[in-house]
Amino acid sequence: MDNGLLCWKCGASLAALSLPLLRLDECPACRAQLHVCRLCVDFAPGLAKQCREPTAEEVSDKTRANFCDHFKPKPGAWTPRDTAAAEQARSALEKLFGK
Repeated sequence: MDNGLLCWKCGASLAALSLPLLRLDECPACRAQLHVCRLCVDFAPGLAKQCREPTAEEVSDKTRANFCDHFKPKPGAWTPRDTAAAEQARSALEKLFGK
């Protein structure tokens, strides 16, 4: 059964895992912990505590497993890195230093 979830860290499919995710579940590809703020529907980097749930206790490390009872995994929590800016900078440096 495909749950539509992707690892928040590497983007690997989490379809083989059953829901609800357990606190110590890990990504089968990169071993990242999955019961984390970064994979939650309430994760909001622009807000205080970076969480939309007002009654949730603050979690200091958003990438480590926690005991939050409000945790609900978010499909689409993974966003691929934008490498265009890095490639432009690398190209400019190579032109500057003659590579």
